Amino acid sequence: MKRIALIGTGVIGTGWAARLLSQGCVISAWDPAKKFDTELKKNIEEIWPTLEKIGVSSDASIDNLKTFKTLQEACCDAELIQESVPEDMRIKRDIHNAIGKSSNKDAFIASSSSGILPSDIQGACNNPANFVVGHPFNPVYILPLVEIVGGKDTSQSTIDTFREFYASMNMHPLVVRKEIEGYLSDRLQEAQWREILHLINDDIANTKELDEAIIYGPGLRWAIMGTCLTFHLAGGRSGMRHMLEQFGPALELPWTKLKAPELTDDLIEKMVSGTSEQAGEKTVKELEKLRDACLIEILQALKKFNVGAGKYIQS
Repeated sequence: MKRIALIGTGVIGTGWAARLLSQGCVISAWDPAKKFDTELKKNIEEIWPTLEKIGVSSDASIDNLKTFKTLQEACCDAELIQESVPEDMRIKRDIHNAIGKSSNKDAFIASSSSGILPSDIQGACNNPANFVVGHPFNPVYILPLVEIVGGKDTSQSTIDTFREFYASMNMHPLVVRKEIEGYLSDRLQEAQWREILHLINDDIANTKELDEAIIYGPGLRWAIMGTCLTFHLAGGRSGMRHMLEQFGPALELPWTKLKAPELTDDLIEKMVSGTSEQAGEKTVKELEKLRDACLIEILQALKKFNVGAGKYIQS
């Protein structure tokens, strides 16, 4: 499939456009925002040099990006439609109702939702069997992970089709076998995020200290092996069994707080002031460029050992 419609061109929609264009797709894009076309093309042009460092297909071209004034025009000829509108159920259902009326009945449709159950969205679809959640990670044009989540009416052939399609886009498709809110990766991230908020709220640490607790330690290991295999190594020769026998009792200690604290004005101010101090004089755009440059270097290092996300670097 090469004719792709993108509905919604915010941060995630733009990331999809860059990723798919780099793999030779022809993109039809629509967004309700005024002058979205100008902004989208500008952002893609800025991202393109980064894509070339990772590797683009021989038929990749920014000229394959077409923008339209209506959703109907963008969807009418698409083989696959990737929706990336705000995480609001009413908006999602309204958009998918419109997509169903505007697209070919055989078209495959995905939502970039980061936590909504696909069964709650697909009720508005014209052909719910052809619908999945295809949840990417920011920046979409660099990070290869995409979670595929089917709803109660999604066919197995549709899941297989999306797995093959995303893989052809040089991504790592991870099928979530049971429908669950937040899917897999965001549930793991949210558990850590809630603990961060508690540590900030209780004045145990500031945002910089908590980021350093990840940057200089477990974050480096996670890029290679993730959490489970890392803890397997922590058990020495006996692996995970010894690790659980030795450290398992600590799980009964009150080391974590799973329920998030109340998001008070004071907590919000601590988070905002802390991250603003960390950012210093760098703008969000400058931080994004720094992030992308570092990610590429990390991926290229991983590629040398054919491990982790390094397996998805083309050049």
